[in-house]
Amino acid sequence: MKRPLQIGITGGIGSGKSLVCHIFNCLGVSVYDADSRAKSVMTTDGILVTQIKKEFGGLSYHADGSLNRNYLAEAVFNNPARLEVLNKLVHPRVGEDYLNWLERHSEERYVLKEAALLYESGSYALLDKVIVVHAPEAVRVARVKQRDPHRSEQDIKGIIQNQMDEEVKLKRADFVIVNDESRLVVPQVLELHQMFTTGIKI
Repeated sequence: MKRPLQIGITGGIGSGKSLVCHIFNCLGVSVYDADSRAKSVMTTDGILVTQIKKEFGGLSYHADGSLNRNYLAEAVFNNPARLEVLNKLVHPRVGEDYLNWLERHSEERYVLKEAALLYESGSYALLDKVIVVHAPEAVRVARVKQRDPHRSEQDIKGIIQNQMDEEVKLKRADFVIVNDESRLVVPQVLELHQMFTTGIKI
């Protein structure tokens, strides 16, 4: 199968990766949102539904088949071992879903795969290049507090602690988009878009 250039895009909570993906999308680039797709796959993929029920119990789903997010969140909250079990069930099925999506976009020059846990899940290894969207932690915390008023600062910092260290991500990145309120994001996206479209320096 002919495949487009596959570019991963990731960043910690509040970094602005969704904004960056929206800009790419406005340029006509197809974006696979792994986090949103995971939520869908967890209710539509029969194999995964069976695995989750077996591992976490029938209460993982409501009577109407929808995911019992509160129950699952409590099951893995502050329990890295259980969270890892859940991720090991979900990530392979999302990977399969991504390959099906990629086949439908095989004629495009390049596509983006957006995922918060791109490195942690290991899916970065199947991609050609990775963009990390970066912002300082204080900026990210402030953004998330404004966006999600129900989250406390402690909650947000807890999420950040569970994600890969920012410095590690930056070292592993092929490209970095800085979204720290001091640099314009659009010119950075346009530069990368030009590069990926023409194949310059990649």
